[in-house]
Amino acid sequence: MSEPIIFISHQKVKEGKLEGYKQYYRQVAEQAKAEKPGTIAHLAYLNEEGAELSIIHIFPDAGSMEAHMKGVDELAKKAYEYVEILSFEIYGKPTDTVLENMMRIVGSGIALNIKPQLIGGYIRFKPEQV
Repeated sequence: MSEPIIFISHQKVKEGKLEGYKQYYRQVAEQAKAEKPGTIAHLAYLNEEGAELSIIHIFPDAGSMEAHMKGVDELAKKAYEYVEILSFEIYGKPTDTVLENMMRIVGSGIALNIKPQLIGGYIRFKPEQV
């Protein structure tokens, strides 16, 4: 059985760009929801100061993550108008293609932390009926 993958991107909001980024992020999230059914979560959280944010993606398997990453380069270029990437975290084993792309990105000085070994736990997709 394929294991889930969680991908978190930590970003710094550029001065005066928060409202523009919020609008852009909502468009991107809606597009992903419509076009990338294998992405089961796409959530953004902002710190209290509005200076840093984290985007959390959850995928049921490595293939879904790879499908999600196709075409992301163009979206990321637009996002760089608003934010700068601080670091990435990956929990689970991405495909070699995704890993190669991540290594190319982190070569520019972005930190990457990978924890590939799932030792247990679960994701509940639907709440149990009581």
